[in-house]
Amino acid sequence: MDGPSAPAHPGTAPSSTAPTTAPSPVPVVATLGLEAVDAEKAGALVVGVHVPGPGYTAGLVRGDVLLAFGRTRIDTAGDLARAVARARAGREVELTVRHRSGGYQQLTAVPGVVT
Repeated sequence: MDGPSAPAHPGTAPSSTAPTTAPSPVPVVATLGLEAVDAEKAGALVVGVHVPGPGYTAGLVRGDVLLAFGRTRIDTAGDLARAVARARAGREVELTVRHRSGGYQQLTAVPGVVT
């Protein structure tokens, strides 16, 4: 029998033998699950913490100021966003935080992903 093959089931199109390409992988972007704005001085002021989320699990609260993300100094909220975006989801990172009370603390966070 010459010509295109008949559909396997009535109402379906004949199968194609053309190679298919796999979809491009979607880049994974890490997140701490926070909202932050520029602090009055250096740092990123936490104005919102998602519950549950990596920042909440690490112990961040509204009013904390992030000063360092790993070895990266944080002077602005933009610095924090760039540092988190470069991080690998699932890998621990140390945060240097100034609390509203004025005390400093080292916290450990594990950035996650938004799906």
